[in-house]
Amino acid sequence: MNFPILRAAAFAGFATLLVTACERPPATTVQHGYRGLAMGLVYNPRTLAAQADANAVPAAQPPADAEGPPAASVYQNIQVLTDLNAAQLARLMVAMTAWVAPPGESCSYCHAATDMASDANYRKVVARTMLRMVRHINSDWQHHVAATGVTCYTCHRGKGVPQYVWTQQPATDAGADFAGNRAGQNAPAAVVGLASLPNDPFGTYFDGNATNIRVVATQALPGSGTGSTIKQTENTYGLMMHMSTALGVNCTYCHNSRSFTSWDSSTPQRATAWYGIRMVRDINDQYLESLGSVFPANRKGPRGDVAKVDCATCHQGAYKPLYGTSMLKDYPELAHALPAAAAPAATPAAAAPAAK
Repeated sequence: MNFPILRAAAFAGFATLLVTACERPPATTVQHGYRGLAMGLVYNPRTLAAQADANAVPAAQPPADAEGPPAASVYQNIQVLTDLNAAQLARLMVAMTAWVAPPGESCSYCHAATDMASDANYRKVVARTMLRMVRHINSDWQHHVAATGVTCYTCHRGKGVPQYVWTQQPATDAGADFAGNRAGQNAPAAVVGLASLPNDPFGTYFDGNATNIRVVATQALPGSGTGSTIKQTENTYGLMMHMSTALGVNCTYCHNSRSFTSWDSSTPQRATAWYGIRMVRDINDQYLESLGSVFPANRKGPRGDVAKVDCATCHQGAYKPLYGTSMLKDYPELAHALPAAAAPAATPAAAAPAAK
């Protein structure tokens, strides 16, 4: 038996396991809360450096003249941006082309090339709904986005379709393999941090008929009606892994690990996340799912639904989208609230439990 070769093979196997199971140092820990409570946030400088480029904000277009004829008197078929003048509309359209149109595309990505006023290109109808959605977020969801707000670039980053979206996944085939019905588990996916958790938590928590997160029992014995099943708990862990990866933080960014359910010992970010979950449900239900008849079949998921948003759609690995840089100050046209009759009715939930 060749022991040197065996030792070399064993070492190679151990090194492979070490590299794949752990993150290569260095790592930096930042105190987040009182000392002694294990409330440290772990960051990797290499990851932060890579994300800095991905979260860079493009230069703003030169300001438009505030005076001028209304856009609707110069251009035809203006339905959303009716409060802008012609110069403001043109400036915003130039910016949106850079934000949303793929490289090599231009105005014709959304507009019919021979008739800019036409709605023949489905992307124009989609963009109109997205403009309503952006204004709705900036006007009615400040509990989550604050004054920083969002623009088209927050999600799209120069891509026609945002990099991080989700659709409903096909049901697991009970006879697919010898293990039977895997219930969506044991197929590690990036959306749950490569864990063997249910890898489609979004349909449970992020659509219009979403389930609230309730997994911690208040009584010891099962059947009391206050606890949840193991399956529900695993779904929740899948969602929490997604949120951790999407924001580039660990659990203690929002929770105190001594009592995950306690609002009194949670950080203020947990209340912000509470509103964020409900904002995601609102825009998926009121805006994106309403486009089911607009998108062609090749833009839908395997079960025929449209792509929807999750936490990573905006955050993309940063604890704040674009690391908190506000583009809204350069594009205040997107901050205006629409008249109530022109926008889908949606009101944020009453109030989140206060976090100290």
